[in-house]
Amino acid sequence: MNTATARRWFLSQCGVGLGSVALSELLHADSPAPQVGNTDPLVLRQPHFPSKAKAVIQLFMAGAPSQLELFDNKPKLTELEGRPLPKSIIGDQRYAFIQPDAAVLGPRFKFARHGESGAEISEAMPHLARIADKICLIKSAHTDQFNHAPAQIFLNSGFSQPGRPSFGSWVLYGLGSETKDLPAFVVMSTGSGLSGGAALWSSGFLPTVYTGVQFRSQGDPILNVNSPPGISDKLQNETYSLINQLNRRRMDVVGDPEIATRIASFEMAARLQTSAPELMELKKESKATLRMYGCDPDKPSYARACLLARRMVERGVRFVNIYHSGWDAHNNVEGNVRENSRRTDRASAALVKDLEAHGLLDETLVIWGGEFGRTPMVESNPALGRSQGRDHHPQAFTTWMAGGGVKPGMTLGATDDFGFHIVDSPVHVHDLQATWMHLLGLDHERLTFHHAGRDFRLTDVHGHVVEEVLA
Repeated sequence: MNTATARRWFLSQCGVGLGSVALSELLHADSPAPQVGNTDPLVLRQPHFPSKAKAVIQLFMAGAPSQLELFDNKPKLTELEGRPLPKSIIGDQRYAFIQPDAAVLGPRFKFARHGESGAEISEAMPHLARIADKICLIKSAHTDQFNHAPAQIFLNSGFSQPGRPSFGSWVLYGLGSETKDLPAFVVMSTGSGLSGGAALWSSGFLPTVYTGVQFRSQGDPILNVNSPPGISDKLQNETYSLINQLNRRRMDVVGDPEIATRIASFEMAARLQTSAPELMELKKESKATLRMYGCDPDKPSYARACLLARRMVERGVRFVNIYHSGWDAHNNVEGNVRENSRRTDRASAALVKDLEAHGLLDETLVIWGGEFGRTPMVESNPALGRSQGRDHHPQAFTTWMAGGGVKPGMTLGATDDFGFHIVDSPVHVHDLQATWMHLLGLDHERLTFHHAGRDFRLTDVHGHVVEEVLA
C-alpha cells in the first residue's frame, strides 16, 4: 500500500484529536489536487488562479526539426558555407557525429516575413506563414539534453530519465477532467517510433489514472474496449456492477488510489463503447474542413490526428499529445524538412484556424516543437551514408504556441549570426513548462506531489514564467 495513503487512512480512522488535525492539514494544502480516498480521481478542480486555457494540444515534432531551415534565418551561414565556424563560437562543445571543425551549412530554404507581425518563416511552411499573426514564436529555447530519448523525456516530464509524471499527467492531477465519455489525456502518434517511448505520457509516481491513453491510427482506436464475442449486454452490465461493488468496498477499507483508478477505468471502458466510434467518425465533417486539413478520413495521417484533436477538445478532452516522429535530419536536412513539412504544415495551421472557427482557440493552448535544435555545421559521413545533414544542437531551438492566453503575432528571443548561441531572452525547457502551467491557471511551484520523502513538481526546483508571451 502507498505509505502516504496508509498514513492518511490511519489518521482519519484513529479518532484521536491530533490525528484529525493532521489529516485536515494534509487535505487542505495549496495544491488543487484531489483528496486521497476520493473515488473519482478525475473530479473537476479549480485552478490556482483564473486562466483562459482549459485544454492543451501538444504537437510534438520528435527527432528535432531544424530551426535553421524553418524559423531562424542566418544569411551569415550562407556566406561561410564550406568553412568551419570560429573556434571562439564552438568553445569546448563536442558532438556525437561531427567534429567541432565541421564545415558550415547554409539554410536550404528561402525566408520571408509574413503578416503584420513580420514573423520570419521559411518557404518550407507556407501554411503556417499564412497564420503568422496567430502564433507566438520563441526562437531562444534551449535544453540540457543532447540525445533524443533523454531530451524528449526531459521536455515532457522535466527530468531526463523515465519515472517522472508527464506534463499531461500533471495537468490532469491539477485540473481533473471535463469529460466523462472520453479519456481526459489522449496520445496519438504518426511517423516512425519514439525514442522516449511511453515515458513521454507516463503518470510516473502519480496514480495511473493520470496516464495518457493511446489512440491507435488503425482498427479499434483503443484496445480491449469492445466486448468479446458471446458476451451479452446483460452479462457485461452485471459483471461491471459486481466488480464495481467489490472495488468500492476495498476502496473504503484501504483508500488505495490505484483502486480508484481501476474503478474509473472500468466505467470509462463502458462509456467508450459508444463515445469512441462517434468521435472517430470523421466523414461527418464537412468537405471544406477535410480539405483544409488535407485529411482523408479513412487513412491514418498527421492531418487526421489534428482533426481528431479538435474534435476531442470540443468534447471536453483536457490534454492531447500528437507525436510526429521523423525529424532527425542527420542526412539530407533539406529533404527531411521538406517531407516532414509536407506532412505536418497544412494540418498544424488548419488546427489553429479550425479551433478559432469553433470558438475554442482562446481556451485551448496549442504547442508545437521538438526536443532540441540542429547544428549550423554540416554532418557528412560516407561510412554511415550521410551527407548534407545536421547534428543535435541543445543550445538553441525554436518552438511556437497559439491560443490559450498566448500573445499572438509575437517573436521572442534571438540567436547569434551563426545560429549557435542565444543572445536575447533565453528560455529554458523548465521555463517553457512553467509558462504552459501558468496559462492553465496552475502555479508550477505549488502543484506538487509528495513521493519518496520529498515534494516533486514538473519543473523540479527550476523554471520561471515567460511573462513576455502572455497576452
